[in-house]
Amino acid sequence: MNETLSLSAAGLEFIAAHEGFRATVYRDAAGLETIGFGHRLIGGETYPDGMTQDQARQLLASDATRAEAAVRAHVAVDLDQAQFDALVSFAFNVGAGAFAGSTLVRKLNDDDFTGAAGEFPRWNKITIGGVLTVDPGLANRRAAERKLFLGA
Repeated sequence: MNETLSLSAAGLEFIAAHEGFRATVYRDAAGLETIGFGHRLIGGETYPDGMTQDQARQLLASDATRAEAAVRAHVAVDLDQAQFDALVSFAFNVGAGAFAGSTLVRKLNDDDFTGAAGEFPRWNKITIGGVLTVDPGLANRRAAERKLFLGA
């Protein structure tokens, strides 16, 4: 993989747009305390006064470095910038472990870019009451990531 790639400004904005901004702490779909552009609170983090969009963008850029590292560590084929940005968005959302073990990554590393692109839509569900349920927001995000990945 091209080790010089990093998340572009457009890629960061892509993630921000799909995460949505919340200035105060809220519980995400998984019930985890979250703030800003999808930042999950850890280790006693608190934001009693909330945060600005600029602060949230800085936090998002920092959080996205873990997803970038996952893409670099687990993707063995060369990518263009749009493909890298799409995969970072995907890894950011599903988590590094799920990304690493995904059929999407396996197909990509087998040089099956079309097959890999076809895997994005499969990741459109959340668990509600113990049942996997299609989430329209995730379905839209996966469609957008797929489109970005394909350069469409």
